[in-house]
Amino acid sequence: MKRIMTRSLVLWLVTFAFLGGIVYLGVMTVWHHSEWVQQPFNGHMASANGLGKAGKIYDRNDKTLAYSENNERHYSDDETTREALLHVIGDEALNISTGIQSRYRTGLSGYNFITGAGIPDSLRPNTDLKLTVDADSCRAAYAAMNGKKGACVVYNYKTGEVLCDVSAPSFDPADPPEITEENESEYDGVYLDNVVSSTFTPGSVFKIITAAAAIENIPDIDNQSFTCEGTLDVEGNPITCEYAHGTQSFKEAFANSCNCAFAQIATQVGDEKMKATAEKLGFNKDDFKMSEIPIATSHYDALGAGDNALSWSGIGQYTDLANPMLMAMISGAVANGGTAAAPYIVEDDGNLINKLNIAVNKGGDVSMIAGETASRVKELMKGSAESYSWRGVSLSGLPFCAKTGTAEVGEDKEPTAWFVGFIDDDSHPYAFAATIVEGGYGITAATPVVEAAIGALVS
Repeated sequence: MKRIMTRSLVLWLVTFAFLGGIVYLGVMTVWHHSEWVQQPFNGHMASANGLGKAGKIYDRNDKTLAYSENNERHYSDDETTREALLHVIGDEALNISTGIQSRYRTGLSGYNFITGAGIPDSLRPNTDLKLTVDADSCRAAYAAMNGKKGACVVYNYKTGEVLCDVSAPSFDPADPPEITEENESEYDGVYLDNVVSSTFTPGSVFKIITAAAAIENIPDIDNQSFTCEGTLDVEGNPITCEYAHGTQSFKEAFANSCNCAFAQIATQVGDEKMKATAEKLGFNKDDFKMSEIPIATSHYDALGAGDNALSWSGIGQYTDLANPMLMAMISGAVANGGTAAAPYIVEDDGNLINKLNIAVNKGGDVSMIAGETASRVKELMKGSAESYSWRGVSLSGLPFCAKTGTAEVGEDKEPTAWFVGFIDDDSHPYAFAATIVEGGYGITAATPVVEAAIGALVS
């Protein structure tokens, strides 16, 4: 009798386990079907033919960026535009995982859970996508990068719309290259959208974060003065400045981008509060997205590393790494009273919810710093922008607040150039970040890219 009961119990357990597995598989299939169907191992969707009948992709001005005809995928008639928007649109082989044709492949192809991808053309729903980007702005920025590796992003800091997203190196999606051992250095990093997927040593643009930390943690920072003789000894190691700036105020030190002053400021703030401020501004966080596209995690951590490392970290060196999209968001938060609008790039994916103007592709806005802190950092960036204007930088004649950066990355390499900031105008609420790898000085290498992008938007 006991043996029969034991066998019955085992049978019931196996039955429940089997039924539980069936239920679990069903739930997971319903929940994740759109993700699974577009994986590279699905030949129907992952091949070029997977886009043979895909919908059109438009920019914000209804310019066609990609379309299908005769079971083939086609792109803009202009080669520079095709290359400029490669990382936004994506390639047909799914190598650029953040591209629209990868992330939204199922929707573009007309796939749904009931009919799969084989729905007849007569019953196929609208599968077109409209993006927030401006093709002309992207084209202008890409041309201004002049073949250099880097990134440029411009976004509306009120709404979150990404207006320009450009990454280099690139290639023509209408004629993709065969990458071999002989030419792979030319295409190093070509499958990464540097706007969202890469991080770079920030250099002096990180002084925006250090300034915010000082404002929030050093009550008399505006009354302090800092002496720069061109070098500052910290724990027996020198912090160097390009010039001896003499005695200067906090505001003057920011405008001069004085390394010696900001090294002293970082040590005054302390490693714990520096890290806390950096994290409030998005560093060390891995949950930011642009629509459904993950944004690479920016890095800051000088805890316990000593005053010399802390000093270098406060001027954007040491192990600091910053993502261009995050730097644009930080600039947008400064412009927007401390709150960063969540960036998004898909304006309309054809869903009924989106037709009702519910932005399911847009995340929640991010409160980064206090409004007073944002206001005071804005004044610092405005002072820097005035000096850039004197040196010929013009963003279509619009008032702007900004910071350049020249990040040292090794003795055998040219510095990484940065330009970040925002237009201080309600009619043109644009925050921006541009970085050029081995570009040299930010003001000579990165500012022309932003000038080109903004110029195309305004015109």
